[in-house]
Amino acid sequence: AGIVIIALFYSADLSMSAFLLAGLGVIVLVALNVRNVTHIAAYVLVGLFVWLCVLKSGVHATLAGVVVAMAIPLKVKGENGISPLHQLEHDLHPVVAFGILPVFAFTNAGVSLEGLKPADLMGSVPLGIALGLFLGKPIGIFGSVWLAVKMGMARLPEGMTWGRLHGVSLLCGVGFTMSLFIGSLAFEHAGGSDSAAFVTYRLGILSGSLCSALAGYFMLAYPVACQNHPAGWTHSPL
Repeated sequence: AGIVIIALFYSADLSMSAFLLAGLGVIVLVALNVRNVTHIAAYVLVGLFVWLCVLKSGVHATLAGVVVAMAIPLKVKGENGISPLHQLEHDLHPVVAFGILPVFAFTNAGVSLEGLKPADLMGSVPLGIALGLFLGKPIGIFGSVWLAVKMGMARLPEGMTWGRLHGVSLLCGVGFTMSLFIGSLAFEHAGGSDSAAFVTYRLGILSGSLCSALAGYFMLAYPVACQNHPAGWTHSPL
């Protein structure tokens, strides 16, 4: 959903030629998938071409990553018995988890309270963001699953209870990298990274994420919060 928001609302000055070239690259990726090509290098090379074309087209380049990932085979097994998508995810995980994400967090999550008034912290922007993470996301996730189950479109996995689903829904309210990224795009013309707008939206994200994490933890860690738990379930704090 975050990627869709970026593509729809934070793209400008579209270049149709670059966009068409990106579409051609996507067709090549789909063809590789259909022909059951399992060499990751082929998808990486074409994916870089698609990323560059999307970047030049005016559409935010993050959209290219989603499209490329969708084209990499998930079910077809490679030479080592692992699907190319799982293999690529395994190879990239250390770099992303221990390199890219910490650097992103270090450069984007800093908050300076200098010159900030108490009224700024209770403004519509930080409160709206915090409540959107703490209430909006859990309600949307839990409500969608509940509706799908009641309509017979899905069913809860074995061992899953509505209490546990509620706890997981609360944890989904922890918004960090994507929330900070979208916020930086939305407020990039608000006066710089030290402006009141930048500080308040970051505080909204951090406070909403903290409340979601704590609520989700207590919901999942204690049996009183997860009533109707399956047989054999024992209390084990996270």
